[in-house]
Amino acid sequence: MENISVIGAGTMGNGIAHVFAQHGFMVKLCDVNAQALERGVATITKNLDRQIKKELITAEEKVEILDRITTHTSLEKGVEATELVVEAASENFEIKAGIFKKLDELTSKEVILATNTSSISITKIAAQTNRPEKVIGMHFMNPVPIMSLIEVIKGFDTSEATLQTILTVAQKIGKTPVPANDKPGFVANKILMPMLNEAIHTLNEGTAGVEEIDQIMKLGMAHPMGPLQLADFIGLDVCLSIMKVLQEGYGESKYAPSTLLVNMVNAGHLGMKTQKGFYSWDGPKAIAVSERFN
Repeated sequence: MENISVIGAGTMGNGIAHVFAQHGFMVKLCDVNAQALERGVATITKNLDRQIKKELITAEEKVEILDRITTHTSLEKGVEATELVVEAASENFEIKAGIFKKLDELTSKEVILATNTSSISITKIAAQTNRPEKVIGMHFMNPVPIMSLIEVIKGFDTSEATLQTILTVAQKIGKTPVPANDKPGFVANKILMPMLNEAIHTLNEGTAGVEEIDQIMKLGMAHPMGPLQLADFIGLDVCLSIMKVLQEGYGESKYAPSTLLVNMVNAGHLGMKTQKGFYSWDGPKAIAVSERFN
């Protein structure tokens, strides 16, 4: 396998393209938005420069990696002659369903169709195609170039051959693949998101402020990043979407999203991506904005 297509040039998509290209794959990065593609390539370039400073790669390798990436606004061109598609669009079932229906029409039946969904049922996505045995979840962690884990999720009809192929591919790009079953949130987000949601509840109840909650979890639980800062980093809209998937999938009140989380998303305060969340991200350092929640 040498030719990979990545659908979506956002935070996850450009990170996935970066990693595949760095490990010798020819990558077609696809997005309907040309500006998103420009931003994606700019982010990859900036991250490669960081790797050069850390002496992880050379300047010559940077050029070679970028040369392996081509960008496409046409999905048809973007998946031409591909051997694996990794979809990294918004965490929304309707969007992903539409993409997979098109991918099923545009690609050879031998092509594996993977989704980077962090919570949506692989089985449900696979049902949008005529090749459910070739559909699988590849849940990369953010930031993709740094985090080693890929959560690999089989759908109800995913074949063992598809699973083994993806486990091998994940290892070829320097990642550690860990299989999980197709349940809402899988493993990572079934555990992580309720914790972040509980931190938001704790803030909303006035138990402590933004910085205090994050400091307690960092110093007391040895977390590298506090839960509220992490929620901002992930995107509060993404957190809300995953909580809704968990609530719908398990039908338990403990998965109900915090009203504060809902209100912040409705107000357009989505965290780092909008520079407004539990922290202000419009400067060189994230600054907690606790007064908003008092």
